[in-house]
Amino acid sequence: MTRTSELDSTGNSAVVGAKNCNVALLGFGTVGSSVARILCERAITHLRLTHVLNRNVARKKVDWLPSLVQWTENIDDVLSSDVDIVVEVMGGLQPTEDWIRRALASGKSVVTANKQLIAHCGPELINLARQMNRQIHFGASVAGGVPVISGLHEGLAGDELFKICGILNGTCNYILSQIETNGIPFATALREAQKLGFAEADPTEDIDGLDARAKLAILARVGLHCNVRPESIVARSISAIDSVDFEYANQLGCTIRQISWAELKAKPKGDDLFAAVQPALVELSSPLARVEGSRNLVMATGTYGGETVFGGHGAGGHPTAVAVVSDILAIARSKQAGMSYAGQPVEKTPTVTSDFSTKHYLRFLVKDRPRIIASLATILSQCSINIDSVLQKPGCPKSHLPFLITLEECKASLVEQALQQINSLDFLVQPCLHLPIL
Repeated sequence: MTRTSELDSTGNSAVVGAKNCNVALLGFGTVGSSVARILCERAITHLRLTHVLNRNVARKKVDWLPSLVQWTENIDDVLSSDVDIVVEVMGGLQPTEDWIRRALASGKSVVTANKQLIAHCGPELINLARQMNRQIHFGASVAGGVPVISGLHEGLAGDELFKICGILNGTCNYILSQIETNGIPFATALREAQKLGFAEADPTEDIDGLDARAKLAILARVGLHCNVRPESIVARSISAIDSVDFEYANQLGCTIRQISWAELKAKPKGDDLFAAVQPALVELSSPLARVEGSRNLVMATGTYGGETVFGGHGAGGHPTAVAVVSDILAIARSKQAGMSYAGQPVEKTPTVTSDFSTKHYLRFLVKDRPRIIASLATILSQCSINIDSVLQKPGCPKSHLPFLITLEECKASLVEQALQQINSLDFLVQPCLHLPIL
């Protein structure tokens, strides 16, 4: 039978003769309640929310959901029902992983916003979905409301992507933007981010790059077809960044952002994947430099299409819920069209390294005395590293004197080797801050 689309009485796209697609929601927090509100307020004709699972449902129940929605604390109520799509917005690895596996095994498709789960278990869950002729979508797991997953998977499917980089953590970007704009210390910017709800009480996942690392692993699989474990990607903290670093960066025509990047480099036998998450200097003319506050941005570079940029709000209940509902609609449409699962296979398992060649930024804080530059130059020369420039901010106290050395292009491993010697020198007030200049 041929199905045709038309607008229903609410102005939404409907499918003539389409069967209802029943949806269950696991989790009714910020994102889950936003998903439910969109499903109810948009009244999408062929989608019907039938179940909401959450702990302490008596406390969570709301009066704006239809009375036919079943509230439950028992996953078996969902798995034994006629639900077509299970939407997971609870977070965490367990019991979430087990519940998603059981949902797929019971013949239900899955939508999830769980970045850690997809980063660690994505290939196994995708394979299970394929075996069961079902689908698993995770567009909200990276960059919230920015459609980067679907953009890479579908919009750029005709290209051969070799590089993905971006700003994947809004908390870090907000903190760095505050240090840059207001000249405040890192600790002050973090407290402000926590007060405004941008940062958790324990911000470790964000500050140390672990959140962005999980997202980068997902992007590498979807865009570069590389099977990458998050733990294989180097992640470094933004906590050592100070307002003086933005002053020096500006003199170099740059700013500082937490950058996640993955780039395939061909070798005679196989490929290397250069990947890392860390604060870095980016040119002021780059789209990355213009991302402020809690927004996200992803740049994908392909052999044929060149550079494509995705940007927008990377967090928050409504933007993330939009991505979740978009995934629900994609599954519902393919179900109505009789389509089976068609996932892109992972093609490569590359060697992952952060030892790329670039220029480098070294910021020192020292107790001033003669021959400091000479001592540093000697060590750098012994490691076959050339100095590009030296900058010093005037008027600083001799006991805490900041100055900058930039290095000509060289491998990161050579710089780390030199810093092992440099950081033991007695005139240093604190270890040297080392940032790549991208």
